[in-house]
Amino acid sequence: MTKISAIAIASAVVGALALAGAATAQTKGAAGFKCYGVAKAGQNDCANAAKTHDCAGQSKVDFDLGEWKAVKDEAECTKMGGAAKAGKGVNKNVKM
Repeated sequence: MTKISAIAIASAVVGALALAGAATAQTKGAAGFKCYGVAKAGQNDCANAAKTHDCAGQSKVDFDLGEWKAVKDEAECTKMGGAAKAGKGVNKNVKM
C-alpha cells in the first residue's frame, strides 16, 4: 500500500467516525444542566420526560415542564424560573 493510499483510508475512517459521533450527540442531548419548563415550542434540546418524542425541536407547547433546555448550571436554571426536575403542565414561573 502506498503512503498516499494509507493517508486516504485513514482520513476516510476519521471522517466516518466524526459523522457517527455527530449523529449520536443529537440523540443524547445537549451538554449542560437539564432545565425543565424553559423551552419554547420547537426549541427543546432532546427527549421529553413523557417519552413521547426523543429528538430536539419537537416540543409542541411553550414552557412545558416535561421539556428541557441545557443551561450552564442549576443556578442559571433557577434564575430563568425553570425546574431541576421534570413536571407536568406549563411552567407559570418562567422569566424569559
